[in-house]
Amino acid sequence: MRKSGTITIRGIVQGVGFRPFVYAKAREFGITGTVKNLGSEVEIRAYGDRFEEFLRAVSRGTPLSRIDSVEVADLRGEPPADFRILKSGAGGLSGFIPADVAICDECIADIDTPGGRYEGYWATSCVNCGPRYSIITAIPYDRERTSMEEFPICPACRSEYDDPLHRRHHAQTIACAACGPTLALLRADGTAVATNDPVGEAARLLDAGAIVAIRGIGGFHIACTEESADELKRRLGRSEQPLAVMATPGEVERIALVSDEERLALHSRERPIVVVRKRDPGSHTAVSNLHTIGCMLPYSGLHHLLFSALRHRLLIMTSANMPGYPMITDLEQATSRLARQVDYILTHNRRIVNRCDDSVVRDGFVIRLSRGLAPKRAPIDLGRRCILGVGPELNANVSIYSGGFCITSPHVGNVRNPSTLAYLQETVEKIGGLIGARYDLIAHDLHPQFLSTRYARRLADEFGAGLLPVQHHRAHIAAATREECVGIAVDGVGYGDDGTVWGGEVFAGQVPHLERVAHLEVVPMPGGDLATRFPERMLYGILPEDEIVQMLASRGWTEIELDVLVRQVERGVNLSWTSSAGRVLDAAAALLGVCRERTYDGEPAMKLESRAYGGRPTAWEIGYRSSGGCEVLSTRSLLAEAHRRLRAGEAVQEIAASVQYNLARGIAAMAIRAAEERGIPRVALSGGVAYNHAIRETIRSEVAGAGLAFVVNREYPLGDGCISYGQVVYGGSAED
Repeated sequence: MRKSGTITIRGIVQGVGFRPFVYAKAREFGITGTVKNLGSEVEIRAYGDRFEEFLRAVSRGTPLSRIDSVEVADLRGEPPADFRILKSGAGGLSGFIPADVAICDECIADIDTPGGRYEGYWATSCVNCGPRYSIITAIPYDRERTSMEEFPICPACRSEYDDPLHRRHHAQTIACAACGPTLALLRADGTAVATNDPVGEAARLLDAGAIVAIRGIGGFHIACTEESADELKRRLGRSEQPLAVMATPGEVERIALVSDEERLALHSRERPIVVVRKRDPGSHTAVSNLHTIGCMLPYSGLHHLLFSALRHRLLIMTSANMPGYPMITDLEQATSRLARQVDYILTHNRRIVNRCDDSVVRDGFVIRLSRGLAPKRAPIDLGRRCILGVGPELNANVSIYSGGFCITSPHVGNVRNPSTLAYLQETVEKIGGLIGARYDLIAHDLHPQFLSTRYARRLADEFGAGLLPVQHHRAHIAAATREECVGIAVDGVGYGDDGTVWGGEVFAGQVPHLERVAHLEVVPMPGGDLATRFPERMLYGILPEDEIVQMLASRGWTEIELDVLVRQVERGVNLSWTSSAGRVLDAAAALLGVCRERTYDGEPAMKLESRAYGGRPTAWEIGYRSSGGCEVLSTRSLLAEAHRRLRAGEAVQEIAASVQYNLARGIAAMAIRAAEERGIPRVALSGGVAYNHAIRETIRSEVAGAGLAFVVNREYPLGDGCISYGQVVYGGSAED
């Protein structure tokens, strides 16, 4: 039996308390030797009769670690008298650090302990909790390479930090009121509010109806009580957009129907926003006018203290930035940009190195990959090349493949403006720097005019890397599976091979050879992007009929506006062509009067889903034809049937439910026929439309009923947050 050896453990082993954990196990099993951080690996030199037991114990890792491999090599020489933790050294960069996680129960207990060192201290944390990615500047992960470097440790914290048996041993975020970051309460103009209790005073102001910006782990939020929600929306200019809430566990259970899976997500160390169904679909309309509401539990010491002082059990808690723009992270930005939107600012002086928005999940599927879930590190074999995927235009992030792992960044935003493009570039530089990336291939969206495409070209010149354009919906399928499949990609927009706007596509094959075999009918978008903002334009594009013109006239369209709309469609001028599933749902929402103007991404389709909630769908006849070697589903016939039923007086709720059901049933039927014709045993689904519960579950049911496997990747967003990962997979699957 082996009694000594050099153990090399690779993976996420930094910032997770791994060395103190190894030290404690060495004491437990009578082992002498050393442990040392080497980049993304830990090297343990161990001697002792119980070596094998020690090896099994350390191979299991800590709660936040992720073990990729454990190797043991022979070790010769005389054993030392004790076991020591050595200073970190340089090493491999294939690993990473964990994402920021919620405060643990033990640290909450420390905050609540009267007379304790951490009583009432907002930044309390240990090796098992707190910020990681948001504070790191370089690897190896040690305090001097984080924003905590600016706060020298006091003697009391130093004693815990140096104690190998303490859970704050080498906890790089260790701090207390005597030495750590401090809080301040400011007015919106940046002047200080005189108070010895910034959190208590902020809670009092919130209870009184004030709107307060709060600097958290990865950026600023704007908070207020539900009674102030309408005023907040007025100030933000978001009258219709649903807002997320932070609430106590009991309050979430009171207002929402929470499943076991959703409860686990709410209480997980990642603490995402979980989109849940309201108990009363018509309740809390000031927060959300949908049948769902996004809820999260307090996840930091600051939140815990705030809710301990509040009378209210629920706060609006929304990101303090325009949708699609980067989060605000520093006080100067907050005072300049939020002066007219908030009354007060509760801030701290710990620098946020890497911004990170809240993650969002629904039905167990990721909507936004961010705090707690990202940076996401996934093992995958894509060969020896280093590959960067710069993502899509909307809901973008980036992914980098190197050495058998793909790291996907937190959510970046909509790369349609210079500030978000700058954040995208900053993210590439930071994550690429942390893993020592030298790119051989850069994958980007097929659209030649995207800012991310232009950035990819510049970066390729800089690195001498190859460039690979990847069609948006093929990237969706590549993110879902690398196996042979029939892939359904349903979303809003994506530049197609033929220059039209795709979004309701069926492919067959195996990445990177995905053939388009079916799609939704190609229809005009009068005014191009204007039809996305005003879905009644999309409605007329699909149903260019006199009765639709009369309907629009009854809703206030002028003769001049209608004349322009009709001429655009008749003459084919100033319009785009699309097969988008999202645009069909927009048109249905417009037809039924559910949404006439889109004020936030996905609004018409989301409101259609809410209107359909509880409705009883019926099967309609679906029209198909063949065009260009593809099967085509007639969305004109689908909308015409909805219009006929509306004129006949059928309830809007039932029609909305049936539109969703028959669109999903029709798409599934095309995919099933394609699979059966080609002998392919599985159907994959991706795209933002798949977040719609009724549509996704209808497709799942139809596919399963045909005896085919149904594949959805739950690790990445169904929407465009998976595109950068899909681009990397596509690039790694393509021939050199």
